[in-house]
Amino acid sequence: MMRLNEIFKNTSYDNTLFSDDIISAVEASVFMKAVKGVDVPYIKCFVRKKDIKLTPEEAVRQLYIYKLIHEYNYPIDRIQLETPIHFGREVKRADITIMDKDRPIVPYIIVELKKPKLTDGKEQLKSYCNATGAPIGVWTNGEQISCYNRKDPNFFESISDIPKANQKLSDILNEQFTYDDLKKIDKISTQKRSLRALIKEMEDEVLASAGVDSFEEIFKLIFAKLYDELICANDSTAYLQFRNTGDTDFELKEKIQGLFDDAKKRWEGIFTEEAKILLSPSHLSVCVSTLQDIKLFNNNLDVVDDAFEYLMSKAQKGEKGQYFTPRYVIDMCVKMMNPTVKDKIIDTACGSSGFTVHSIFKVWKDIRRAKGLPEGDGFTAAERIPEETNFVRDNVFAIDFDEKTVRVARTLNLIAGDGQTNVLHLNTLDYSRWNETTKQEDWIDTYNEGFKKLRKLQPSGVKDYSQFQFDLVMANPPFAGDIKENTIISRYELGKNSAGKWQNKVGRDVLFIERNLNFLKPGGRMAIVLPQGRFNNSSDKYIREFIAERCRILAVVGLHGNVFKPHTGTKTSVLFVQKWDDELCPKKEDYPIFFATMQKPSKDNSGDKIYVKDPATGENILDSHGHLIVDHDLYNHDGLTQDGVAEAFAEFAKKEKLSFF
Repeated sequence: MMRLNEIFKNTSYDNTLFSDDIISAVEASVFMKAVKGVDVPYIKCFVRKKDIKLTPEEAVRQLYIYKLIHEYNYPIDRIQLETPIHFGREVKRADITIMDKDRPIVPYIIVELKKPKLTDGKEQLKSYCNATGAPIGVWTNGEQISCYNRKDPNFFESISDIPKANQKLSDILNEQFTYDDLKKIDKISTQKRSLRALIKEMEDEVLASAGVDSFEEIFKLIFAKLYDELICANDSTAYLQFRNTGDTDFELKEKIQGLFDDAKKRWEGIFTEEAKILLSPSHLSVCVSTLQDIKLFNNNLDVVDDAFEYLMSKAQKGEKGQYFTPRYVIDMCVKMMNPTVKDKIIDTACGSSGFTVHSIFKVWKDIRRAKGLPEGDGFTAAERIPEETNFVRDNVFAIDFDEKTVRVARTLNLIAGDGQTNVLHLNTLDYSRWNETTKQEDWIDTYNEGFKKLRKLQPSGVKDYSQFQFDLVMANPPFAGDIKENTIISRYELGKNSAGKWQNKVGRDVLFIERNLNFLKPGGRMAIVLPQGRFNNSSDKYIREFIAERCRILAVVGLHGNVFKPHTGTKTSVLFVQKWDDELCPKKEDYPIFFATMQKPSKDNSGDKIYVKDPATGENILDSHGHLIVDHDLYNHDGLTQDGVAEAFAEFAKKEKLSFF
């Protein structure tokens, strides 16, 4: 039997809108026909009942026809193909038309199809709806789908789905949804859509012409939606507000602004009190329709992170060398550093705060296990027990110098910590100026509570913020750009070169090595992502000696060159160390070091993630959340993949009797 994947060349046709049953049924109808001595795939069309040559576009059409007949229950006699549509003397043909039930010659739904990966054709679809008066239009390439309700010739509103044969359009528009309903229709698990792809669509369709800062406006919507989900997840009778339920555009805007205002009160210090949603009512209506069927909570944070990473890279173009660390690299570091409920933890270049949030998830599981409670999910809207929120409030800190990333990080940490967080907007390396920053009134309003706790973690007698007493530092500092300011360089021993002379410029990551070690108490441990050159350039030998003098080198894990694509192809490794300490890590001259290299690339050369497939069927395997699993060899993903680097290190750590295992 021919697989559709063979027809859809140059695209992995796994993350589609179509269920396995639909794909199997269509594949079963494919047969080969000899044309001029060459075997060509054909299919017996479900509507025309005749043999049709199977092109990629025709395959998408047959899949969608099968879905219309078997999932939406439209009778075949209401479905027309190649319906002529007249534009003056010119005649074009619509791919699929569902005719009106009571007026069989009037189009009710028009479907415009493209082969996978093609994204044009939406304007064409809208012109067909305008020419025929059809109230509903559908555009799909089999991987993505957009459904529209034509309200007037120039205004099409996104709708969550098309009506089934026994429904009216108003049934779709006026549905009331609980959180449980959202779980069932969540596009991420049911359609394998990514939030990143939906935001990209929104940008192409709406935000490009809206004249607003798309990062800010989408951030506001995600913020309001998280709040809406949180409220409804804890009250099974509450209806979700973040939905386009047949309100006028102005009513919808008032409703979403109200939700946003309530979210600002719950999670302070992310937006100003006077912040408003700036999208016009009609633009907002399209954005709400795009986002409403996605569940942001109870996912592994990849979903939200992916979206923020895309927005941040658009906002900053990666010019600061700040790239979000993929969650699977973070998870490996957390598994290898094994944080506990007693550890004080900090990320000194936090980005969206992945290291701290994943440490929180790991410790929460430990807390719940110790109490005999179900482990629960990481990023969840469920109520937290006091020990869980206390850990976030008292033990977890993060710093970043980019204001946008700090707000993203604060949002994720505020939600995890039930409104408390120690994510601070400071320049980690330039600590001599912290006193100036921390005296500014608006800074104090947002960050002072967390900063007071950070100050208490200085060793006694130290008041200049040069040293702290953390158990664990994990960070992926920005590599790009050298530090050239003497006021900063002069505070670091690594500001001198191997001959002991002060340098005019020093790599940012080099200063971060020293700064991070100064954040650690004796016996404290660090994981840091560094450019590969630091480990093998002969000119960087003095840096390696600096580290070895102060710490036991525990492990070096080489990451694949694709891990930080599409932002950078710089080859990186993660360095794991523990500071010498008489009790926790007594000094030795000679000791074994754990070395490992990542073999699986995890992303392709263009930076798209590669997912784990079932070897028998070739289908993507999903985890317990219904999410795709990235194909890497860093650790075992919930028992669904093989043991990897982290498990091997845990064995090494136990054998070496390391203090934290």
